[in-house]
Amino acid sequence: MTSDLQDLYQDLIIDHSKRPRNFGPMENPDYTADGFNPLCGDKLKLFLKVEDGVIKDVKFVGAGCAISTASASVMTDVLKGQTVTQAENLFETFHYMITGPKDPQHHAGEGLGKLAVFAGVSEFPARVKCATLAWHTLKSALAGSHDATSTE
Repeated sequence: MTSDLQDLYQDLIIDHSKRPRNFGPMENPDYTADGFNPLCGDKLKLFLKVEDGVIKDVKFVGAGCAISTASASVMTDVLKGQTVTQAENLFETFHYMITGPKDPQHHAGEGLGKLAVFAGVSEFPARVKCATLAWHTLKSALAGSHDATSTE
């Protein structure tokens, strides 16, 4: 990855961590879930409104490190307008980008748009759980789980 691209990615992560999008509670959500990362102390609650299988709105509240907050912020931006199936597929693709084996023939983050900014997190194992917390919480919310999601 070029230095300019790394700088751009860092800027995007910093911007989303300092000014998270879709941050705040939601009245009458269709789905909610709580997530917790005991390693870093990140906590969040995710809210979703879904109509006819399409995510119409998604918000979150909580506190966490820069990576966790930025990941939740970017995730919520990307999910609006996606079908539940598309959201589930994004989870799998994002999770693989962060945790899967590195393949020099395949560019990490390909097809993920701005979510690709998190590809470099895979190089920092302690940060993987920070980046995936919102995504695991999304998966729990869509599954209707009432248990708090933990990265442990």
